[in-house]
Amino acid sequence: MKKFKLAIVGATGLVGRSVMQVLEEKKLPIETYGLFASKKSAGTKFSILGKEYVVQELTQESFDQGFDFAIFSAGGETAKKFAPIAAQKGCIVVDNSSYFRMHDDVPLVVPEVNMEDAFQHHGIIANPNCSTIQAMLPLKALDHKYRLKRVVYSTYQAVSGAGKDALCDLENIDNKEPLKKFPYPIINNCLPHIDIFMENGYTKEEIKMINETRKILHRPDLKITATTVRVPVRNSHSESINVEFEKDFEMQDLLATLQNFPNLILQDDPSTNLYPMAIHATGHDEVFVGRVRRDDSVPSGVNLWVVADNIRKGAASNAVQIVENLIK
Repeated sequence: MKKFKLAIVGATGLVGRSVMQVLEEKKLPIETYGLFASKKSAGTKFSILGKEYVVQELTQESFDQGFDFAIFSAGGETAKKFAPIAAQKGCIVVDNSSYFRMHDDVPLVVPEVNMEDAFQHHGIIANPNCSTIQAMLPLKALDHKYRLKRVVYSTYQAVSGAGKDALCDLENIDNKEPLKKFPYPIINNCLPHIDIFMENGYTKEEIKMINETRKILHRPDLKITATTVRVPVRNSHSESINVEFEKDFEMQDLLATLQNFPNLILQDDPSTNLYPMAIHATGHDEVFVGRVRRDDSVPSGVNLWVVADNIRKGAASNAVQIVENLIK
């Protein structure tokens, strides 16, 4: 079997470190890794499968080393500048930033949902937003069976999704230290404000979920609205998803449809208080769904509670899965 070379850009960040952990677990046929970050992080050392690697400063010459794949987790500006350089040198880039997601010629991919799109790439594949990724598994399953008519997202997003500074704010228990990330304390609070506000009153995170859902599901006219909220939870996003279908459904059939979808775990037994929770999803690559119940306010509607590890399935694992499928 051919051995591959893979670069990790943004290796020292939360997602970059998780990418390395997932790669260790999956043991893909990768012979050599290249770790890249900013100049200030260069020199940091990491071990992958028993071999030590030194983080290098990312430059325009970094991809002269003949990498087959690169996973970028270093922000939009870095992706904008360096991903095209990597692609021009024959490297397939999977980018975690939002920069390329809505480009018409860049596939936006969740492997369980639309892996076929990835093979139409021109050197760059976009990883969706963390909150979008976990919603796609149950929505794809149900869209295929009952045809989605309208989707209402309400998210409860973990602090780790906002990076290291946000985690510092979460650990600022008495709110005595200056805030590093959020405009208000996150301790004992919920912030209905993720990313910047747009002219229409929605935040950029909400617009991302709407547009990315339409692109991934190939449903450009699907009616969607969203409210995204940051909550004082360290890791794993939770989402309430209200769905209205064009076709009617039987509840047992709908539950079986969810249960049989790849990497989607149904946890739904009210009699034993079984439902998805952030503390149980953390560390896993699957998406968990529960609290499934009919919405009697519309002719054919259902409520779902969806939870997943936002750093793993919401970023690192999804990117590694894309590479894994490309290798296969």
